[in-house]
Amino acid sequence: MVSSQETDRTDGLIQLDVLGPSGSYRSRSRATVPDVSGRPAAELSLAPTVYVDRAMAALRRARPLSADERVAAIVRAGRLFATETINGLTVGEYEHAVSRVGGVPIQVVRAATRTALERSAQLHHGLQHARPWGAVGDWRDPLTRAGRAVWTRRGEVFAVHAAGNHPGTHTLWPEALALGYRVAVRPSRREPFTPHRLVTALRMAGFGEDQVVLLPTDHAAAEALLRGADLAYGSDEVIRRYADDPAVLPLIPGRSKILLTADTDWRDHLDTVVESIAHHGGTGCVNATAVLVEGDPAPVAEAIAGRLSVLPSLPPEDDKAILPVQSAVSARALEKYVRDRAAGARAHLGGDGFVEELGDGSAVLRPVVHQLERADDPRAGAELPFPCVWVAPWSRDDGVAPLRDTLILGAYTEDDRLIDAFLDEPTIANVYLGDHPTYWTATGIPHDGYLAHFLMRTKGVIRG
Repeated sequence: MVSSQETDRTDGLIQLDVLGPSGSYRSRSRATVPDVSGRPAAELSLAPTVYVDRAMAALRRARPLSADERVAAIVRAGRLFATETINGLTVGEYEHAVSRVGGVPIQVVRAATRTALERSAQLHHGLQHARPWGAVGDWRDPLTRAGRAVWTRRGEVFAVHAAGNHPGTHTLWPEALALGYRVAVRPSRREPFTPHRLVTALRMAGFGEDQVVLLPTDHAAAEALLRGADLAYGSDEVIRRYADDPAVLPLIPGRSKILLTADTDWRDHLDTVVESIAHHGGTGCVNATAVLVEGDPAPVAEAIAGRLSVLPSLPPEDDKAILPVQSAVSARALEKYVRDRAAGARAHLGGDGFVEELGDGSAVLRPVVHQLERADDPRAGAELPFPCVWVAPWSRDDGVAPLRDTLILGAYTEDDRLIDAFLDEPTIANVYLGDHPTYWTATGIPHDGYLAHFLMRTKGVIRG
């Protein structure tokens, strides 16, 4: 077993082992993890199906720590994650690896590290917002003597098919550990460093090796995670095949949007609109990908394009980097996809191409701004991993329909009836009114509903 403090590199590559119920496991089957230039940066061990089956069975046999012990361990893990050398990587080395492999600007990775520390410290408080007001957390609570709802788990084992677009996605699933689930995490090969570091930190903080595991797999073995779990969530194609299963929660694209109505002056909010598009390098599901304008959208599109055009093209590990980076090959493929999709739309920025190669096999994804003719153009619902925004006209006759299927709706309006309609629309997850960027969040605010509402249920209890 490799110590959590020991540097483990083979042929210059960082070794990321399976973290199973009996410790670290280095398999014969390994996947190379390249950086944005295409050069190998790490080797990720892949767990075979039989190993996954045994690991999931071990999670089911394990008993959770007490509630207080779980919360305290998560707080400790957050501190370890954000401050200590883990798996041979200092915090700075870890952040550099994430930036070079995932192409996320390093300032975004550093912010995610701080967020991980903050959310782990506030996790228990945040869960209390999700618990129904009339429910208690334990049947031993004196209130159950008169009859009360008790908040209980829907199962014992939770499987996470993790996304790799942003390290911040890993601040959510530890809620399952806090609620008493045993958790299996399948990391994305796009960026496996964050879940590997977090699972190691959780084990160092007090969770048993049979309570939280990291199981990198191929697609065939990934199905074993679903078979062995009571509940699962994630965003990869394995999860999508089970989207109709009530035990599976698929994470769909965010498609966050902004609406600017005629009763507000969009010029007063341009800074927030641009930040909503470009913050985090435009890589997050909370980044705005469509701006609908009551009136002429051209001046808004031009103003957005002017702000985004001056962003620098830099390697992701540069302290001043703002934009995401991919391998030049994948960037050119994405550029072709966007060009084909944008046919017939008016380009305000990036119409002649948005890929800027850096000379080492990597390329910056520069911002793109297109203007559409109709609010209901389906292209306004596209979500891409860089600042790509579609600006379209909107009228009261269009109503809420073009705003459906939205994670965050940033609404700049004084019309109370419109606000009521937004909140009544079931496919709009969150509504931010006024000068609040779409990436804003705070303790207790749901992301796309509370994950705990998927993991938990209430049972009526009365005792003597």
